[in-house]
Amino acid sequence: MYAAVRIRGSVNVRGDMEEALHRMRLDRPNNCVLLLETETYLGMLRKVKDLIAYGQVDAATVALLLRKRGRLKGGQRLTDERVSQLGYGSLEELAKALADGKVAFKDIPGLSPVLRLTPPSGGHKAVKRHYPEGSLGDWGSNISQLLTRMA
Repeated sequence: MYAAVRIRGSVNVRGDMEEALHRMRLDRPNNCVLLLETETYLGMLRKVKDLIAYGQVDAATVALLLRKRGRLKGGQRLTDERVSQLGYGSLEELAKALADGKVAFKDIPGLSPVLRLTPPSGGHKAVKRHYPEGSLGDWGSNISQLLTRMA
């Protein structure tokens, strides 16, 4: 599973890049989405690599994001009790199912697919340079470091 975080805003962005961001539901800076590992999503991620940070996440990072930033309709926080109402034993079990690709956000009723994060503690390295000198582009499995600072 890929995690994509929008770093830069929408000023002076080409139309095709803005369309790709809109299709991934990355309409605002500091928004994060979890995407399945498909060629279509990988192509969109590569197209907008100059505006986002992305990489592969594990189940532990997905669980952290869902626990801190997961929301249901109406802005309710995602807790173990609410996850058990959705049919999963715990939040970690739901995170593992999401990370393994066994379930998608659209299969879980009421769960928001967009995670609204805060700016990273300590700030971005640089918002116009690619990883490792800056915050943009493909982080690989190191995206968990950025997501932990933003959660």
